[in-house]
Amino acid sequence: MRRRSFLKAAGSAVPAVMLERFAQGQSAVPPGGGEAHVVGEGMDRFGEKHSLGYSTILFRVPTKDSGGSLFAIEHRGLGKGGPPEHFHLHQDEWFYVLEGEVLFRVAGKEVLVKPGESVLGPRGVPHCFAGTGEKPARMLIAFTPAGKMEEFFRAVAVPNGPKMDAPLFAKYEMQYVGPGIVG
Repeated sequence: MRRRSFLKAAGSAVPAVMLERFAQGQSAVPPGGGEAHVVGEGMDRFGEKHSLGYSTILFRVPTKDSGGSLFAIEHRGLGKGGPPEHFHLHQDEWFYVLEGEVLFRVAGKEVLVKPGESVLGPRGVPHCFAGTGEKPARMLIAFTPAGKMEEFFRAVAVPNGPKMDAPLFAKYEMQYVGPGIVG
């Protein structure tokens, strides 16, 4: 079929209401509404603090602000230890070290990451990290798309949070692989 004939045939097969819905989804306004949200130094977007035991996390870009395309947190006071080795079914996870040193294991390879350096934990690839330096580390972590990561951190970053095990990780579309790095 020639291109022009195909386009003409396809155009008649697509109801106008579907084209209208498609066009609405292509808005120039970002899904989060396009409003700027400045989050100050040491602050959480909602004025909250969440403890994981080995660090405090601050929500820097909550899921709703990006319409689900991004969730970003800051780890502060990252001491010895970190999460168990796991992987995400739907998210890429990007880490940027601001202070201190963090040991990462990604796809079985360990690498020490220092301030100004970053590492990617691609979806489907096992990874974990632990603070290892003499002083606590600080880093940014971004998840894209956001998926259920904000829900996960709201559930686990509480006093006496749930056990970090396979059923918990599965609930938030991750797979538990095993223990993390001992810092």
